[in-house]
Amino acid sequence: MKKYLAAGVLLMALSCTNTDKKNTQASTDSISESKVATTAVVELTDSKVQNIYDGYIYLKDALVESKFEDAQKAATQLKTSLTNFPGCENTAIIAEKIASAKDIASQRKEFTYLSSDVIAMFKHADLKKGSIYVQHCPMANKGEGGDWLASEKQIQNPYYGDEMMDCGAVLEEIKPSK
Repeated sequence: MKKYLAAGVLLMALSCTNTDKKNTQASTDSISESKVATTAVVELTDSKVQNIYDGYIYLKDALVESKFEDAQKAATQLKTSLTNFPGCENTAIIAEKIASAKDIASQRKEFTYLSSDVIAMFKHADLKKGSIYVQHCPMANKGEGGDWLASEKQIQNPYYGDEMMDCGAVLEEIKPSK
């Protein structure tokens, strides 16, 4: 039993999937209202998880628009939200790498790893309203592919921005459980 428990704790720490639904205390590192406008259709039960989602979307949108400085700012805010959520400490390190990256190509590469962790988290999150779309671009990362989350079905590729804005497809829709 101890062996399985230890493995489970390690998995949660590595994948940022600890979605403790009892912890609904508001986080002090919320994203500004203007930046959250695109995520208003997605509402999660846990306010800390909501902050992580809003921060992630803010970062994704900055990468879609190829705005290096905005992506740095978003990643810094996201790092704080992730650090304050038990089980997401390693994902916070990835956000820090995006914040300190020297160029947008490096940010986009790290975004792949960040997305992998948060996708696992949001597949298990308590969604009250809206849908979260898991999207995929097969050409990202030199043909290895890359996934990301979005609040809408329309593809807006964070790995290429204007170069290939609509490259990708919806892999999955995460809906509220009723």
